[in-house]
Amino acid sequence: MNNRSKVIQKRIMKLKEKRNAAILSHNYQRPEIQEIADFIGDSLELAVKATKINAEIIVFCGVDFMAETAAILNPDKKVIIPSADAKCPMAAQLPAGLVRKAKENNPDVPFVIYVNSHAEARAEADVCCTSANADRIVEQLNSDTIMLGPDANLAWYAQRKARKRVIPIPSNGYCYVHRAFRKEHVSKVRREYPDAAVIVHPECDPEVQLSADFVGSTSQMLKFAKKTDYERIIVGTELGLIQRMRREIPDKSFIPLNSVICFNMKKNTLENLLNAIEKETNAVNVPPSVAERAKKPIKRMVEIS
Repeated sequence: MNNRSKVIQKRIMKLKEKRNAAILSHNYQRPEIQEIADFIGDSLELAVKATKINAEIIVFCGVDFMAETAAILNPDKKVIIPSADAKCPMAAQLPAGLVRKAKENNPDVPFVIYVNSHAEARAEADVCCTSANADRIVEQLNSDTIMLGPDANLAWYAQRKARKRVIPIPSNGYCYVHRAFRKEHVSKVRREYPDAAVIVHPECDPEVQLSADFVGSTSQMLKFAKKTDYERIIVGTELGLIQRMRREIPDKSFIPLNSVICFNMKKNTLENLLNAIEKETNAVNVPPSVAERAKKPIKRMVEIS
């Protein structure tokens, strides 16, 4: 990290105290942002953490749907995002109208919505899930058939683990980052590093999941890396988590399954983070009527879990 970045970091830290702000960073954020965050985690971990932080302003370093979740769960706090352009393409694949149509066509089938979706869509769903608990949510619902969206690979993962029929809505919803991982990548690293464990995210294609030693959310992957006896780990997710692993677990070796970054996550920079705190720009506002309805599937998820 260059001197200019260090100077900006110091300015952000001082201004953060002055504004009574808390910085929350997703695992996929730039290392220089993670370094000055009050808390780093996956999308739901961050939203829940936000409810326990004594701050007037929450600066959410992630993408749009994550900041919306924080705003829904913290109506008494101001939530801002460094870049208004940090939007998740997968969340856009499941508009609220598609959820309504799916429920109309399948009136007796519960709709489980991935937290990686917008507030308007969540307001139409029955229960929310994360990549860490999708299988458990599906398993505990009183129905043999479930709808789950927007990620079709997560739906496949939940179906395999919960042993229920899971209908993906839409049928081909995906994360462009995790779709970049291929089975041949796993075969290649197996040959190069026969002593390594391969861990991947459930947003990866089924054949990649079946080729791995462990499949889990970013938080679960981090826990696996800290506890495992493997000294070398091949990681199938965005590079930001690998950078965090290397910082926090220096005695182990972490190798990307494929060097892929989320360009949307990286739209948050130190410069626009500083500007957002300084001017309190890019406030995230969810209409109260939507927020109230979108909060229900989140609460039900917590109850089921």
